[in-house]
Amino acid sequence: MSIPTISFFNNKGGVGKTSLVYHLAWMYADLGLPVLAADLDPQSNLSAALLYEDEFERIWPETGERETISGYLEPLKRGVGDIVADPEPKAIADDLTLLPGDLRLSELEDELSDTWTKCLDRNERAFRVMSAFWRLTQAAARRSGARLVLVDLGPNLGAINRAAMVASDHVVIPVAPDLFSVQGLRNLGPTLVKWRNSWEERRERNPGTGFDIPEGDMRPAGYVVLQHAVRLDRPVRAYEKWIRRIPGTYRDAVLDEPLEAGADAVPQVTDDPHCLSLMKHYRSLMPMAQEARKPIFHLRPADGAIGGHSAGVEQARLDFDRLARAVLDAVGLRHDPEEPRPT
Repeated sequence: MSIPTISFFNNKGGVGKTSLVYHLAWMYADLGLPVLAADLDPQSNLSAALLYEDEFERIWPETGERETISGYLEPLKRGVGDIVADPEPKAIADDLTLLPGDLRLSELEDELSDTWTKCLDRNERAFRVMSAFWRLTQAAARRSGARLVLVDLGPNLGAINRAAMVASDHVVIPVAPDLFSVQGLRNLGPTLVKWRNSWEERRERNPGTGFDIPEGDMRPAGYVVLQHAVRLDRPVRAYEKWIRRIPGTYRDAVLDEPLEAGADAVPQVTDDPHCLSLMKHYRSLMPMAQEARKPIFHLRPADGAIGGHSAGVEQARLDFDRLARAVLDAVGLRHDPEEPRPT
């Protein structure tokens, strides 16, 4: 049985996607749910947030094997073998491990584009390449005892992200209440449908030569609205029209469920069952957490979280706890801390 994989994806950048994955990974660890964070963004910002620079220098040597996603794919990239069979994720904390990213991952873009077409010719190596992300993350998750894989992706619709989505059971879409993010939803929805259908066509041509390939369901689990400004607990006027447009755009473009005309047919974000959370902008707490290299809800007075900041820290803990549970509910996962770990 495969370990559930959730990708966080929007082809619009700057919506706080990596910060969302970072905080959710820590929250699941706090809740006692072992989680693997997989950094499939060649920019490797999630890895930079979770690893210190000296650790990066060790796993990114100038010569020799790299202990990263790209490094574990190296035999396959060079055509001398398959993925490394037993990748070693980096332990970050109890119940939290990382499959580190790598700038060299971008070198795989062209080959992933070529092999996508070659899968239609029942080419065995093409299926090995297209399933590599899934097989690698599954192997790393099993080794670490993770019950859940969270995947961070770059903001584009290229071949790397297509392969990453093929490796995904579910997708959570972070959005910001602005024109560009809403347009990103309009672009992303039809693309997910196209990728899902195209992979199903290719799966039927799998030569079946002794290795597993993913289902590639990439089912939309919902969206999270991030980084909205707040005044008296209500979005400021500049963002209101974009917040109002998100629920209808998500249903129309992502779920292909056009709503009937009329304002009453479109729910508010706060009433939309597809909205997993409306997250606040944590203002000065975010840079404080980045400086302390910990999630917001781990900040302590020694980190500067005193006075009014301490209330913000507690609110962040409640917000991310609620979101973490909402994501599990949306993808149909049950969290039981006493459940035996996968072997």
